[in-house]
Amino acid sequence: MDILLKDIMVRKVITIDPDKTARDAARLMADNNISSVIVMKGDEIVGIVTERDLVRKVCANDIPSSKVNIVSVMSAPVITAESDLPIEAAVQRMFNNRIRRLPVVENGKLVGIVTISDIAKHMRTKWLIEKIFDDK
Repeated sequence: MDILLKDIMVRKVITIDPDKTARDAARLMADNNISSVIVMKGDEIVGIVTERDLVRKVCANDIPSSKVNIVSVMSAPVITAESDLPIEAAVQRMFNNRIRRLPVVENGKLVGIVTISDIAKHMRTKWLIEKIFDDK
């Protein structure tokens, strides 16, 4: 039985409006202990902003984060995946596109997010369970 993205995804996705600033994004990330936010215009995913984006595009250029519109630092278009995609296919998609986060959609609507850490956590649990049963 394949494990699907909907089985491991985080359902509470933190989003931000495209009219906000890099500082707003950084505060959202800090307040929620996360490393990215999805930029949404209504129900449409228009971008993703990561801590790496903020460091490279704002901090490294010594630009005040409150003066930088989120649209100028977000990555777009965003690679997404349907919730019924098997984990193995998601890993391949992430590897092929050199990304660490994969917003999960159903019928084009954002329903969750999966990160490399989520996949690693799942694989570790799977490995530990298999090890327990193999040792018996």
